[in-house]
Amino acid sequence: AIPIRGVAGDQQAALMGQGCIRPGEMKATYGTGCFMLINTGETAPLSRAKLLTTVAARLNGRTTYALEGSIFIAGAALQWINEGLNVPGGGSAIEALAQTAKPDHGVVMVPAFTGLGAPWWDAEARGALFGLTRDTTLAEISQAAFDACALQTRDLVEAMRADAPTAFGAAVEIRIDGGMSRSSWFSQRLADLTGVPVGRATYQETTALGAALFAGLGAGVYATVEDAAAARPATERHDPKLDGHGREAAYARWLDAVARVRTEG
Repeated sequence: AIPIRGVAGDQQAALMGQGCIRPGEMKATYGTGCFMLINTGETAPLSRAKLLTTVAARLNGRTTYALEGSIFIAGAALQWINEGLNVPGGGSAIEALAQTAKPDHGVVMVPAFTGLGAPWWDAEARGALFGLTRDTTLAEISQAAFDACALQTRDLVEAMRADAPTAFGAAVEIRIDGGMSRSSWFSQRLADLTGVPVGRATYQETTALGAALFAGLGAGVYATVEDAAAARPATERHDPKLDGHGREAAYARWLDAVARVRTEG
């Protein structure tokens, strides 16, 4: 028989794989969608910002909690550009195109192809592009798709800041993983548009790593949670470079665009 030494949900495993074991440590996994969690320690906050309160881990009889926010469309926006707009070459080609966008183009994409996730929770909202002019090209639309991932993350950052101010006050970075995290350029856009430093994992499969770390704790390979967390991959640090005025102007345009597609509240 094969002993089971640990059981974890995928996002809890990724939280461990990113070494987020202390209050304020948070991670975001970018795949087709995005899932972001912040460790709140032994406090289970009741979310007023429409986030999910969940268990982070239960180890040695001690339960820790997290707030979770889900974004329905992240990398899927790039898939739409690839398949729906017939831009060949996949994510790397779309990223290269996005990097040629004109500065201050003002194009905003709300990729609500299947509704809006946290913190809006509007299943009937639909996607839209705003700010198009005759000068708009696929480059600006591609950059708007990447920026939409970052701006949706900003929504979650603000919700977590409101729900767990003490934990968020201890936050020093967003640790990211998943397919989109392979891009240093996107990691910098994420830092710029959220205003929070980003730690890009050099090893993206942190969910599998976290499951292994839980099993290692159960099997006695690691003596403490801290020992297990120390096995997390190295990160590439990206600090915000965009000035505060530019960041807030971009977020104001985003919130205005979201308000235009929402069907609830």
